[in-house]
Amino acid sequence: MGRIFISAAHGGREAGGIDPGAIAGGTTEAREMILLRDFIVTELRARSFEILAVPDDLSAADTIAWINSRGRRGDVALEIQADAASSPSVRGSSVYYIANNSERKSNAELLLVGLLRRVPQLPNRGVKPDTDSGLGRLAFCRQTVLPALVMQVGFLSNPEDRALLQNRRRDFALGIADGLASWSRVIDPTPNTPPEPTYPAINININGQNYSEQGVLVNGNAYIPIDLVDRLRIDLLKVPNVNRITYRRVVYVKAIELRDFNIAISWDAAARTVSLRSNMVVCPGQYDRVMSNGMTSEVQLQLFLRNNNDNALAKFPDIPKLYREEAIAEGVNHDIAFCQMCLETGFLRFGGDIRPEQNNFAGLGAIGGGAEAASFPSARIGVRAHIQHLKAYASLEPLVNEVVDPRFRFVTRGIALSVNQLSGRWSADLDYGVKITAVQKRLYESAGLL
Repeated sequence: MGRIFISAAHGGREAGGIDPGAIAGGTTEAREMILLRDFIVTELRARSFEILAVPDDLSAADTIAWINSRGRRGDVALEIQADAASSPSVRGSSVYYIANNSERKSNAELLLVGLLRRVPQLPNRGVKPDTDSGLGRLAFCRQTVLPALVMQVGFLSNPEDRALLQNRRRDFALGIADGLASWSRVIDPTPNTPPEPTYPAINININGQNYSEQGVLVNGNAYIPIDLVDRLRIDLLKVPNVNRITYRRVVYVKAIELRDFNIAISWDAAARTVSLRSNMVVCPGQYDRVMSNGMTSEVQLQLFLRNNNDNALAKFPDIPKLYREEAIAEGVNHDIAFCQMCLETGFLRFGGDIRPEQNNFAGLGAIGGGAEAASFPSARIGVRAHIQHLKAYASLEPLVNEVVDPRFRFVTRGIALSVNQLSGRWSADLDYGVKITAVQKRLYESAGLL
């Protein structure tokens, strides 16, 4: 039976103490997760599992390094987190797994079921690939050599979730322990694992053509030869901490890491084939340029929105059409604007201090720093204000339509030509641009453009 590594949140040291993480309701993510972690460790040790608790003063990168330096075949790793949202109504539990890994998805389902059986009052937010996370990738899932999952046990910002976590901590621990026990047994079903790993071979398909060399399957992840990466003219030095393995004198890397180079990755379990599609329709040079041409159709935008929120088009049925028309009129990339809207509104779920009837799709502020965000008389005018605010940041050109953006004149024109330059300006979040790009990449993959 393999060992279990468990990490409480992913803080590190801040001003001489532990990074608190999310803060809400008079408590912190770090405090709640450390207390929960200790309960889980006690429960699993009582069941005769060998548990390694990650020290609480390590940074996210050091946590992964600590696990990687100690892990061995048959071990598993879990990070527990408490989420937070701008709206206190958002709640529930979810588990993230590395994308395109069907084994890890099944492990995530075991873990989530274990918790929800013990705490059925928690809404089930499902298991999700790490590409659906805010940043489009989770280091704990990607860079940990062991099979690794990230569990968000609930929303600290939601009073009901917070009360459940604080009043039924033992039930949370029992449920997570149940899931971890089931997962550990699945990962390591035999007690006599050979010291030398043997990885099964898999087929590789590139743009519909079979590749002559094979890859290997490691912990459910498809790995491809480094020679293929070189042939695709990909410089992995641009992506830090890419895991490489040497197997039978050949160097391999995780196929999913190529997603950061705009290569779509898919896995056919029945055919044991990893498919890479690099015939990108989107021009790499314009991918993040605010003033450029969007690539998606109205139908593609509708499908993407509906796939992420079944009710998204009920109140705003014309929103894809409006974004295309208003963006094209001003020369703004409608894909970027649309994805920013999805991020700001939670795919039109709204929440927080902005209501749907305000027709404010980008968190635009009112003049004078009022208590409420800006409001607009119609969805079209709200979209127009959003597009105009983007143009203010990304261009020196005059507006085509009459100004409706209340803060247009306050922006230093042309200060943010790319999406990443909106970080710390449109939002105080320094990862704001990365989060928009993550949604944009999901849009292009769903539309078959990547």
